[in-house]
Amino acid sequence: MLILSIVIALATFVLVDFSRSSHVSPDLAKFMIAFTALAILGHIAIRRLAPTADPLLYPIAILLAGFGYGFIRRLAPDLASAQLGWIAIGMVAFIATLAIVRDHRQLDQFRYSFLLLGIALLLLPLSPIGSTLGRGVKLWVRLGPLAFQPAELAKVVLALFLAGYLASKREVMTITTARVGPLGLPAPRHFGPLFLAWGLSLAVMFYERDLGSSTLFFALFVITLYAATSRSAYALAGIVMFSGGVWYAYNHFAHVSIRICAWLHPWSATDIQCGINGAGRQIAQSAFALGSGGLTGTGLGLGHPQLIDPGLRSGTLPTDFIFAAIGEEIGFIGTVAILLLFGLIAARGFHIALRSRDTFGTLLATGLTVIITVQALLIMGGVSRLLPLTGITLPFVSYGGSSIFANFILIALLIRISDGEAVT
Repeated sequence: MLILSIVIALATFVLVDFSRSSHVSPDLAKFMIAFTALAILGHIAIRRLAPTADPLLYPIAILLAGFGYGFIRRLAPDLASAQLGWIAIGMVAFIATLAIVRDHRQLDQFRYSFLLLGIALLLLPLSPIGSTLGRGVKLWVRLGPLAFQPAELAKVVLALFLAGYLASKREVMTITTARVGPLGLPAPRHFGPLFLAWGLSLAVMFYERDLGSSTLFFALFVITLYAATSRSAYALAGIVMFSGGVWYAYNHFAHVSIRICAWLHPWSATDIQCGINGAGRQIAQSAFALGSGGLTGTGLGLGHPQLIDPGLRSGTLPTDFIFAAIGEEIGFIGTVAILLLFGLIAARGFHIALRSRDTFGTLLATGLTVIITVQALLIMGGVSRLLPLTGITLPFVSYGGSSIFANFILIALLIRISDGEAVT
């Protein structure tokens, strides 16, 4: 499976180069060798450090990373070297995680340290070292020449805390103290963590203007809480609370109202009703790109990604619309294939959770799977106009070091849990 993933990735590199000219670029061979070496290095680490691990997760991650790298060579050749460098750093993090975490249950004792670290990472962009990106969105932290998105790593860290906390509190949180019709309600004090997560997610939405991380974080908490307790009351309360927060933000914060209005009215030429000219232009162009791709696509290099977003060209590469550019050039069949790859990650991740013999491992595998699955669905749904656009990365595919780094750690943790339980 890994060989097949590498072959598909390398074929993408070659086709991308041929799309630009009648010959491949002189540096293509070294990029192909480097990518292959990184993929094999990770495989060797798994065979030595986690020999009974799930056999599908790593090849899927390599296939997505390889295809994403190939498309970045297509859209922004100037960023190709940097992206390969981030893949190398991600692979180092992947191997280090497997080497350091020999038993996932050891992480449970650091749950509150993970909580403090996760909150600090989420709120770090509001500090003096935070940096505003694009439409005033505070996602980045800059330390000299280095820039990263702390929210990417925060999601993994908070999943570790949630798994540990809920594993220790699940019994008391499932006790029914009152009933509203057929719905059993736990004690009111057990809703406290839900309110804390709600407040933190709204703070990220209001002050960092990051709708994607806010939605993802709260989805992580509510789904993991439901998995731990099987109480519908928590899930219903979470949906109502977050919906109320979005409604309030829609009426009081321009960055939220513009995104939702652009989602509802992308076809207007001026978007006067959204309060800003051209607010829905990118979503409309994204729909045109996906439509023009048809069943099989225009072919690699034959699309027009610059019409979706002027940033989709050499030198800059927004993460929001790379899926639309891919859909135009590989068509419906290709985008469904990408969707199925994320579906396989979800299936294997939840399978690992169900097979885990300890509660902490079950909840950790659930949380990690929710992160990568919901994140992929949010951005693919936003680009295809099924959901409001949230502006987060497509895992492994989009350009960005923070995302690559965090997602390789995430996959390493899932592999470690699966190795501990000998999942087949």
